[in-house]
Amino acid sequence: MANSTSEGVTVVGHPLILHKLSLMRRAATSTGKFRQLLREISLLLAYEVTRDLPLAYEPIDTPLTRYDAPTIEGKKLCLIAILRAGDGLVQGMLDLVPSARVGHIGLYRDPKTLQAIEYFYKVPDLAGRLVIVADPMLATGHTAVAAVSRLKKSGAKQIKFLCLLSAPEGIATFRGAHPDVPVFTAAIDDHLNDHGYIVPGLGDAGDRLYGTK
Repeated sequence: MANSTSEGVTVVGHPLILHKLSLMRRAATSTGKFRQLLREISLLLAYEVTRDLPLAYEPIDTPLTRYDAPTIEGKKLCLIAILRAGDGLVQGMLDLVPSARVGHIGLYRDPKTLQAIEYFYKVPDLAGRLVIVADPMLATGHTAVAAVSRLKKSGAKQIKFLCLLSAPEGIATFRGAHPDVPVFTAAIDDHLNDHGYIVPGLGDAGDRLYGTK
């Protein structure tokens, strides 16, 4: 299945991602296996979200000759994990780009209003960097909207949002608030239930990642 892109949303349709995602959806999948699969999918998603990084050329000496070698141009990446489950995505991405800077945003959803409330914020200098915001689930979209708004206030100019699963409602909310920020996701599921969970989904990503429920 090939990638599909429309209205700023790219669905990464790589067969390996879809297969591993199906394994993660299973209620019987253990915490350890869930964590391993998320790390593996994170690396594959990172490959896609960084596909258009600009390149520069610098002369190097190979064992045989002088060569103009392609390298990533300018400052490198900044990966932002929306706590707590977003850290699982970021750890896998760091396997691919270990030199990336890393920041964390702590947000939780009010159970009644479903609005995002910030409790932690620590990020590096964002000027001149591509900022990739990671959260496994784009459900209502309120947490993602709040995180990106906060990053923009801190000087982020080029931002991408990366998630494992998304819901149509969350995409609409996020794109309505931040139409300049492209979304990369492995799948768009059917809908949200009355509690704001993605259906069919995979449950609470944080609980399944850390075995807290």
